[in-house]
Amino acid sequence: MNDCLSALARCRVILVGTTHPGNIGAAARAMKTMGLTQLALVAPEADTHDPVAVARASGADDVLASAQIVPTLAQALTGTVASLALTARAREWSVPPRPLRAAVQEACALAHAGADIALVFGPERSGLDNAAVQMCTQPVTVPTSAEYSSLNLAAAVQLACYEMRMAALADTPEAVPEPASPWATAEEVEGLHAHLLAAMTQCGFFDPAHPRQLPARLRRLFGRVRLEREEINILRGLLTAMGHRWKK
Repeated sequence: MNDCLSALARCRVILVGTTHPGNIGAAARAMKTMGLTQLALVAPEADTHDPVAVARASGADDVLASAQIVPTLAQALTGTVASLALTARAREWSVPPRPLRAAVQEACALAHAGADIALVFGPERSGLDNAAVQMCTQPVTVPTSAEYSSLNLAAAVQLACYEMRMAALADTPEAVPEPASPWATAEEVEGLHAHLLAAMTQCGFFDPAHPRQLPARLRRLFGRVRLEREEINILRGLLTAMGHRWKK
């Protein structure tokens, strides 16, 4: 059980642009019933102190009180190695989506190995936009009915947290290969993307005024592999060296 709790303690639930306080409270309750306590809210339109949020939390007031509120998804993902973006549809420029259970099992294995992970949910009206899905490491779908696939936000959180708990409690949890250096965190990967776009702009390969789908294609390319910190450092060192040559 201690191993289970340590894995769950490394999983944060991120709600992006939540509009109704009741959904924040219900999400907090869903988390607590499954043993998850880290809640992050990205630019919420609702208040965690709203009486409706507190009532729907139904005893999970501590999860609400400790919720981290940040303006951007990038900040909410800080320190994470894997982030699962819950979405009802495939995105053209993201890595292929995976079923929730399989994706959670792999992410939980990373948590067992000491990595921080995240479950990411979008606004009630529209879900996560393409930019948010591309920022996460893996889009994830729930195998709902083809005739009606729309899940209530709190229900989606409950399903994902349940799968996370079941994966954490597994007698033989999925194993992940030991990396040669620590896995790259979300902010380190974002730093690589920013550095790469800057280098491509400097050499004339990329026009920021007409990006087309190049940034999205590059995210999909790097999203196919789990990068290590040393690999990020090598790539950024190469870009820096090439930048010095272009200046000459």
